[in-house]
Amino acid sequence: MNTMLRLHDVHKSFGGNSVLTGLNFHVRTGEIVGLLGPNGCGKSTVLNAITGYCPIDLGLIEVGGQPVNGLSSHQIAAKGVRRTFQLPSMPTRMTVKEVVMAASTRSHGLFSTLCRSGATRSLEHETRERAHHLLEELLLTKVAHLPAASISGGQKKLLGIACAMMEQPALLLLDEPMAGVHPNLRSELVTTLKRINGQGITLVIIEHDMHFISETCSRCIVLDKGKTVADCLPSELETHENVVEAYLGKKPGGQYQVAGVIA
Repeated sequence: MNTMLRLHDVHKSFGGNSVLTGLNFHVRTGEIVGLLGPNGCGKSTVLNAITGYCPIDLGLIEVGGQPVNGLSSHQIAAKGVRRTFQLPSMPTRMTVKEVVMAASTRSHGLFSTLCRSGATRSLEHETRERAHHLLEELLLTKVAHLPAASISGGQKKLLGIACAMMEQPALLLLDEPMAGVHPNLRSELVTTLKRINGQGITLVIIEHDMHFISETCSRCIVLDKGKTVADCLPSELETHENVVEAYLGKKPGGQYQVAGVIA
């Protein structure tokens, strides 16, 4: 199986604070991989580095076998990489449907809008149909005409996924998609993400909800102090020595002390 994403010896510091300290991992094409670790271990920095929002200091990041570190976020997105954010901010003067349509890079351009050619009208129709389909798939049809800033936090998370899916990415990175989502939507979201994966899209998911991870992911990568400390199945997380130590801490002599929680 081909490798979709590879990080090799990645380092990133902010001032005197070293966040990523020689990080290595890979994700195979077609996988759903959970990216886990205690707060402050560098998970969101990893997503920012992959997508060009946060240039790395040292190392190599490859997507589809091609290096992307050093490219702008727009150039990386053009290679089929999309992401969502942990705390999405939505415009106040656009509806949910308008936000999804605006995420289409194919229909942008003032000249095309002014010309209103047959090709432009056809593309606009395709964009509307794609947006309508995604709103249905992510259970947002009922709020499609509401201001995007007025919907719930969980719905904003779903809207972020809809926007990321407008261009059928090759690699989709999700930052805590379950946070703020109503419990009644949990199973629907799991089903939706598996359906997205079934379309050939590779998923990397940051999440603290272990039940969601076990239902959705085929493999887990666990970070601690900016490095990979485990690469295992979801079923192995609770008994993996490095995972337990990363989340609970370890006293001299081998006794564990509670310093955080996995879920």
